[in-house]
Amino acid sequence: MFDDYLSWKPFFEVVPMESSDCVEVSELHGARFPRGWNDGEFQNLLLQKGVFGFVARQTNAFFSKPFGGFVLVREAAGEAEILTIAVPEKFGRLGLGWRLMQAGLREATSRGAETMFLEVEAENKAAVTLYGRLGFKKVGERPAYYTGADGRRSSALVMSRVLR
Repeated sequence: MFDDYLSWKPFFEVVPMESSDCVEVSELHGARFPRGWNDGEFQNLLLQKGVFGFVARQTNAFFSKPFGGFVLVREAAGEAEILTIAVPEKFGRLGLGWRLMQAGLREATSRGAETMFLEVEAENKAAVTLYGRLGFKKVGERPAYYTGADGRRSSALVMSRVLR
């Protein structure tokens, strides 16, 4: 029985993002990005036509449902774009980014999108690897697009994937 406790792993469900999730989403966004978006910005995005998202919540926690990440997507005119995605560092390497991206890809496809785009910091090797495994290919680059907390500039890779 003690071995079961030591090997315990969190389980997560991925569900559609609701406006009530925006505070947690903005807190995580602020923790993971130098310029975080506030909950009002997320609320406003969710109200826009074609914008949707998903959140991951832990289902086997004892007292609450810890927040395991989110993805926010916009779909319009046959194209979709990942606006932002984040997973808490403590839940990294559990496949949550993959699951959130899969949910976004499925929903975008069901809404008629034929191509999905995203931008990612070129130096974010974990994210670039994830997107590559999901079938995204580099289609462009924006030099000095991102500004880090230290003021250093870095490039954004523009990546796309055919959905149909």
